[in-house]
Amino acid sequence: MAIILFHDEGQESAARQSKEIMEQQLGTKIHTEIQPLDKFYLAEDYHQKYYFQNVEELAIEIKAYYPGIEGLTDSTVAARLNGIAGGYGDPELVGKELDSYGLSQRGKDIVQDVVY
Repeated sequence: MAIILFHDEGQESAARQSKEIMEQQLGTKIHTEIQPLDKFYLAEDYHQKYYFQNVEELAIEIKAYYPGIEGLTDSTVAARLNGIAGGYGDPELVGKELDSYGLSQRGKDIVQDVVY
């Protein structure tokens, strides 16, 4: 079973509208619950930025900037690198942003190898 969790009325409304549209397009009922988010739990450290952490050399470079897992989980660069490592990198966008990631030349080369 799937679930969509919302924070406020706007998110709830958007989720319900999206579900209705998909049901109309598919011509079938979607069995996804839509519920308020009561409490959020961070995943264990080894799940944080999972794809990125599996590119070991790159992970070591970025982790050197952060003294603890909190910095890594809050890092926009680590989030972008996680998406890239997970196969969601747009080569054109990565090319435009790569210099802003603060990586060494070796780190940039690794990112390019992953994207291309």
